[in-house]
Amino acid sequence: MTTTAVDAAPLRLHAPSRRDAVVVDLPVVLAPMAGVTNAAFRQLCREQGAGLYVCEMITSRGLVVGDPKTRDMLQFDPGETTRSVQLYGVDPGTMADAARILCTDYSVDHIDLNFGCPVPKVTRKGGGGVLPYKRDRLRQIVRATVRAADEFGVPVTIKTRVGIDDEHETFLDAGRIAEEEGAAAIALHARTVQQAYSGEADWDRIGELKQAVGIPVLGNGDIWEAEDAVEMMRATGCDGVVIGRGCLGRPWLFGDLDAAFHGLQHRQRPTLGEVGRMIIHHAELLTGIMGPRGLVDLRKHMAWYFKGYPVGELRRSFAMVSTMDELVDLVGQLDAAQPFPETELGTPRGRQGSPRSKVVVPLGWYDDTTGCELDLSGAELDSSGG
Repeated sequence: MTTTAVDAAPLRLHAPSRRDAVVVDLPVVLAPMAGVTNAAFRQLCREQGAGLYVCEMITSRGLVVGDPKTRDMLQFDPGETTRSVQLYGVDPGTMADAARILCTDYSVDHIDLNFGCPVPKVTRKGGGGVLPYKRDRLRQIVRATVRAADEFGVPVTIKTRVGIDDEHETFLDAGRIAEEEGAAAIALHARTVQQAYSGEADWDRIGELKQAVGIPVLGNGDIWEAEDAVEMMRATGCDGVVIGRGCLGRPWLFGDLDAAFHGLQHRQRPTLGEVGRMIIHHAELLTGIMGPRGLVDLRKHMAWYFKGYPVGELRRSFAMVSTMDELVDLVGQLDAAQPFPETELGTPRGRQGSPRSKVVVPLGWYDDTTGCELDLSGAELDSSGG
């Protein structure tokens, strides 16, 4: 496939009161993924190519009350010159307090707000991807967080979905609110909450949002290969892309994106031996921040790394690995010369599932779009999605 360079200008994220900006030379953003985008995985991806690499999502309430688990998630490696964190919450004051903590205690350079989680236990309480239906509450949260972060010159962006379902779209209003309240950009996962991660993303909605707002728009959804990102930017006019499931077990996707955006034809198609070496490197980074339990954390990545490769019975052993010596021995047993499985190109990775028959929301949720006085504390969560 012939690839020509896409007009991918650096992404510039401004706080309202600052003329200088966080500059992302290549407008590619690693989406926060719970249990995945820790400091080790971010470093692994960053080594492959340029972009912005966002920490796992944290909850505002957990940060404000000093929850040790929440604080432990805020780890950054020395090479992470731009510290980026995704923040989730439903209360404007708590979100503002959390933003100040991120700026003062952790020296973050960018905060992203999650308004896209489709998890039923969250939506039934009015949080995640259904919260933008309450336009006034959304505005309160964005305004409070942007103003708090602006005290330190830190830009705030938001991520959302098309809407709750086809009858309750919210993305255009969310984009306008984000722009009016000083957000630096908005990312759109081009699915509804009802779709969750099933079906296909509707890239046309990204184009609609780009036409409706004056701040940068980032597109998210169904970018499995570098060519998909190029095509999304051409088709929608968006200012950059957000990569989630497409990089699971494939941190080298960011190198492919770098090449594709510059019109280069080279793509990384690693042999099984090269994948094995990447796994060992990943393990070294994980154990560096977690100690021995880093090997346990690595287990979830094995199915993604080996997707499409003929690993046979070794697959089960890799999924139970517990020491570095054991891991190195297993890698040595791989057929290192096995080529990249071309049949996997362009295929979905990670969770997919089926669409919800119905999105469960609080009783009377659709009666109005205010929500300013609602008690949404039950919608706090400890896992990300979007």
